[in-house]
Amino acid sequence: MSQTPSNAYIIEIHDRAAGIITRDERGFRFFSSERLFDRLEGRQFRSAGDAERAARAVLSQRSRRASSPLLAS
Repeated sequence: MSQTPSNAYIIEIHDRAAGIITRDERGFRFFSSERLFDRLEGRQFRSAGDAERAARAVLSQRSRRASSPLLAS
């Protein structure tokens, strides 16, 4: 019995649904499910892992900005 790979995957980062990726002839296309990840909307990735790494990077950048102290002027 052979299994065919799925054509769609949910990308979750720390219990947050970042988006869905769908397989096409060029790789995987990202569809954001949360505003934070909108910058990835429509982007093409070579693999599901690449899409997940990009979503993790978006969340990581946001966390770093939120935790960095504001510069006093």
